[in-house]
Formats: sequence, structure tokens, C-alpha cells
Amino acid sequence: MIGWEHRVLLRHYLEQGKTKTELAARFGISRQTIHRWIRSGDMDRDLSAETVRYARRAQVARKIDRYKGIILSRLAEYPELSAVRLFQEIRAAGYAGGYTQVKEYVREVRPRPPEEPVVRFETPPGHQGQVDFADFRLPWGKRYAFLVVLGFSRTLWLQFFSRQTMQHVFEGLETAFTFFGGVPQELLFDQMKAVIIQDERSDGGRLTENAEFLRFAHHWDFRVRACRPYRAKTKGKVERPVSYVRSSFFYGRTFTSDEDLNRQARHWLDHVANVRIHGTLKERPVDRLEHEQDVLKPLASRPYRSFVLSPKAKKRPKLILPQIEVERRPLEAYAQATGGGR
Repeated sequence: MIGWEHRVLLRHYLEQGKTKTELAARFGISRQTIHRWIRSGDMDRDLSAETVRYARRAQVARKIDRYKGIILSRLAEYPELSAVRLFQEIRAAGYAGGYTQVKEYVREVRPRPPEEPVVRFETPPGHQGQVDFADFRLPWGKRYAFLVVLGFSRTLWLQFFSRQTMQHVFEGLETAFTFFGGVPQELLFDQMKAVIIQDERSDGGRLTENAEFLRFAHHWDFRVRACRPYRAKTKGKVERPVSYVRSSFFYGRTFTSDEDLNRQARHWLDHVANVRIHGTLKERPVDRLEHEQDVLKPLASRPYRSFVLSPKAKKRPKLILPQIEVERRPLEAYAQATGGGR
């Protein structure tokens, strides 16, 4: 015998215009049975036996109890239906309670897809560094934290810039390499514009890196790797330090200028971040760096010199002309003052 909830759900589908043939197949009953229930009024009456059964299961009966079957059936077919939508549907089926009961029950029983397992991978010493930018707001404007983390030791480098330009990426990486005492075999980037021009790998295409950045990578002898779009979990070793920088360094401190900001950041790296016991490794990054430095690639003999990016323009000295009195004969006066002639 089909239960009361299913008969209420059956009536709901009939009111929506579903055919008896379709509903008979869905519920595993015959069309004649549906016709008999309609004629006899079985889908409209309140079965006292079922009401008593609900009362025995819960000390305090709730108005939503008789409509849980509808909610479960709808969620089984459409797991993403909102609580608001389900509330509207069971109201049409006779529910007289409030929305809160529906919302709480839906939160309890909604099918949840299994979470994608996060596989933690560890890289050997000197193999990989991970790079990212994070923005911070200061009284004088937005600044961008450039972070580099060595995968094996978790040694962190942090430097703030006013913009996310390629020139700043070059500067940040070169200071990071100097700080680490060497260069890892590869660097993993997110979809950083200074590095990645186009990434069509998700559509079967290829990754296109910036040619100028590839020249920089060749100069420093490291490989460029890029996360696939929307797959930031693959860059977790540097994603988590972003939150760590916000909470441990930036929050609650006062800064007076960009110079003061970077000075305090360097002090924090040396006295807090890289000398703490790392939560995952249970060791200090600075101690693991000693082992990693043995296999890091050597530093380049000189900084990278770009043939594309123009260096910072040097201010030309102002030409200061001698002060002269110009009266009736300006040319003669100028010649006398400058030691020249006409």
C-alpha cells in the first residue's frame, strides 16, 4: 500500500499537469489505482493511523512531519532545489506551517555530493617554489604582497609593491632568490597576467606563456608551471600563507609608508614566519632551508636585463640658465653672460 506522503505528492504532480500514465510508472502503480483514489477521495483525506504513527516517533509533532516525504522525493530528483521553492510546493499540498521548519529540515536532509579529496603532496628539496600576489588596503592606497614559498622547507618571502607589473615580478623573484640563497628547479604560478597570456588546456588547447617572462626564467634557470584555471588547491603551499600573512603580520599593525611596510615585513619573516614551528611539517622552515640550500640551483651572476621593458626613467638634470637683466640689448647681454658671441 502506497503511503500517505506519496499520495499527497501524487496529487501535487496531478495539479502540475503530469499525466496519470507518467505518474503510474513513477510510483509503480496502475492507472486504475490512481483513478480509484481520485474517485474515492483517498488522496485528500487525513489518515488517522498515519497521524498516530508520527506522534509516536516524536514527542512533539510538527506541522512539517507529514510533508517530509514530499521534500525527500523532490530533493532525490532535484538535489539543488532551494528551501524557498520546496516551501512553496508543500504549501500548495496543504502545509500550514512556517518557512523556518522547512529551511531547517532541508539543511538536514539535502543530498551532498562527496567532497573532492585534497591530496597533499610534498616536493623534494629544491624542486618547487610557489608564487602569488595578494592585495592589501592601506591608508595611502592598495598594495600588493608578492609571496614566494619554497615547497620543501616552506620558507616564505614577502615583499609589497604598488602594482602587479612584470617588472615587479622580476624584482620580487630576484630578491626572493637572494633571500633563499638559490633557485628552485621550477616555479608554480596561478593565472598571473605577467606570466600567462592564455590558458586553453581545459578545452584541449595549450598554455601560452609570456615570452619576456620565459627569457627571465631562462636567465635564472627555472621551469615555469601554471595552475589550471579554478584549481587553486594545487597551489596550497602559497595560498595558505596568504591568510597567515593577513592574520599574523598585517592585522593590528600600523604602517607609515611603503618603506616602513616592507621593513616590518622583513623583520616579521626573520623573527616570526620562518622561525616558527610549521603546523604541517612540525619543524622550523629556517632549519629545513639549510638542507634545501644544498640542492637549490646557484644564483645568476647578474640581475636580468630586459630588452623589452624599459628601465625606470632617470630624471634629467634641469638646465639652469644664468640670471641676466634684459633691457635694450638682450642678445649682447646673453652673449656676455654665457661667454659666447652672436
